Amino acid sequence: VCIECTYPVKTLYTAYSSADDRQLGRGVRLTQCPRCERFADKYVEHDFVVLFIDLVLIKPQVYRHLLFNRLGHHTDKFDPSIIRLGILLLLFDVYLTWARIEKQSSLLPPPSAAFSLLTRQPIVLQYLFFLLLCLTETVASHLVLRTITTKLMGYKRPNAVSTALLVSSCTKLFPLLMMIWEYDVPAAAKSVGWAVVVNNVEALRILLGVGYVPAGLLAGVGAIVRSAVGGGILWWTGVESG
Repeated sequence: VCIECTYPVKTLYTAYSSADDRQLGRGVRLTQCPRCERFADKYVEHDFVVLFIDLVLIKPQVYRHLLFNRLGHHTDKFDPSIIRLGILLLLFDVYLTWARIEKQSSLLPPPSAAFSLLTRQPIVLQYLFFLLLCLTETVASHLVLRTITTKLMGYKRPNAVSTALLVSSCTKLFPLLMMIWEYDVPAAAKSVGWAVVVNNVEALRILLGVGYVPAGLLAGVGAIVRSAVGGGILWWTGVESG
């Protein structure tokens, strides 16, 4: 589709020279949309850095490029790159959650007995605990939103919903900046969480073709489920008292 006006187009570009020239950006002619007369998909020529910046800026065009033109499959299968992105986001989520809980526990004496017991375990067991915690949160929120969109809204591509949620969660990669600057970990985790919700709203709106209110409600439900599941596990294990 045209990423500017969503008008269907047959092709996004035409290659009229050798493959070597095409890799260098030559020999490719972008398709012009017959309705808005702009390039149907300018992101065909752009690399990941540009895509990531525009994702952070919440530009609807980049979401249409990814969800419809690049990662969209009629068979509703996960693109291999989405699986890799999901694993990467999970690992960053583990790091951020672990750092947040450790920081909060150090500021609230005395620490809980369960948290003290957890910190005395081998580092591998601590990592597995937070890995399972973040994995359970993610799976629960995805399952709830997939169920709502397929059963209540009639959307027939549940894997596309998960793809949209993963693509719009790329702001979780921001903790990379902690290698350069030191800042308040709990505040950073909260800010990243809100940024992810805002991006989820835009991605769901574009994918499902709904307004901001339904998309906002869906993203809100997903955030509530994620928070409830994570908080419930931490409370049940005694790592956090409330």
